[in-house]
Amino acid sequence: MNATQIRASLLAGARGLGLSIASIAVSCVLFSFTLISLVLVVIGVGVFTTPVVLGWVRAWANRRRLLAGTWSDVRIAVPYRPLPADVRGGITGQVERTSLMLKDPATWRDLQWLFVDLSAGALTALLPALLLFYPLESVVLAAGLWRVFADGGDVYWYTFVPVSGQTTGLLAMAVGAVILFFGIRYNPVVLRAHFRLAGFFLNPTAQATLAQRVEKLTETRHDALDTSAAELRRIERDLHDGAQARLVAMGMNLGTIEALVEKDPARAKKLLAMARESSAEALTELRDLVRGIHPPVLAERGLGDAVRALALRLPIETEVSVDLPGRADAPVESAAYFAVSEVLTNAVKHAEADRVWIDIHHTGKGPTGVIRISVTDNGKGGATVGGGSGLSGVERRLGTFDGVLAVSSPAGGPTMVTMEIPCASF
Repeated sequence: MNATQIRASLLAGARGLGLSIASIAVSCVLFSFTLISLVLVVIGVGVFTTPVVLGWVRAWANRRRLLAGTWSDVRIAVPYRPLPADVRGGITGQVERTSLMLKDPATWRDLQWLFVDLSAGALTALLPALLLFYPLESVVLAAGLWRVFADGGDVYWYTFVPVSGQTTGLLAMAVGAVILFFGIRYNPVVLRAHFRLAGFFLNPTAQATLAQRVEKLTETRHDALDTSAAELRRIERDLHDGAQARLVAMGMNLGTIEALVEKDPARAKKLLAMARESSAEALTELRDLVRGIHPPVLAERGLGDAVRALALRLPIETEVSVDLPGRADAPVESAAYFAVSEVLTNAVKHAEADRVWIDIHHTGKGPTGVIRISVTDNGKGGATVGGGSGLSGVERRLGTFDGVLAVSSPAGGPTMVTMEIPCASF
């Protein structure tokens, strides 16, 4: 038993004590408010109070999800159905909002969890603190407190030990030492049991998970089709306005040269130089276009080197750190590359940054592995997802592969964009 174990045990006890108090107080209040609000729906008042109260319940449940992941590494999914953006205002909108929230199965799981949290949840959270503080009573009994009960003719029970003298007091202290040992050794496990109990009620059912999965796949399929169509239109536009126009102009110049080569050799020579320049520019544009479709360096050398090559072309100082054990599937590498490219473009154009840090590494094993990419700049901050921003496109691109995007960008900076794409071990 070392100092790290003792520190972790004390921390689990303190956290459990705080959770127990909060579970009894907050969960009890929210459970009562929710029941009252649901009853008031019958007379119409509840359509105004229910969305507010359920919003509080969801915030409280999400707080427990956050603590479960932060304190005990227990992942509890957020299963709420998003409310449509076009929900109307007024009484009609309130009725619709209330109806949608009450039809969400996650709402009723939250209510079940509230009831459990203020009873069994509070007890499991309190247990780590009891395992630490209850043994102190045995020390006090062995030190002489047993005389107070003996003088009154009573027998004080400490767990299963009837304390009536010094010998039984020492026996109680030995039992307390065993309890303290188990507390120091297993308190983090006991606290994790509290969060697993919460996860049993807060996690979506298999049916709800499947429904969410189908809905997500349908949405990302539409996004992928829209993205592909937009990409094809971009390629067609670039070919038409760029390389194709230059090749047509070069063909016209060659026709003129053919007519002038004997009559006006000097002018023909000048037109040949122009044709050579046009061919070089057309070739450059075609290379840029191909690079925009799928960079050759990405296909040949992988994601790490492709991002390094991308960083070299930036007008600002860029530091790239890559820790990948091998190559991922080509579609995953392509999605990651273009996501990084879009984020870097935003940093250069909008963030007013003069330095960027890129970190790419692979975590996890087997089917649970992910490629995690973070792009940090020292710009002015204020980046958001939504409203047709470039980050919205990145989020849609990652969503095709069940990837996620997180943005931290306070006013004044710095901005950190974190992307995760599920990817099996290399």
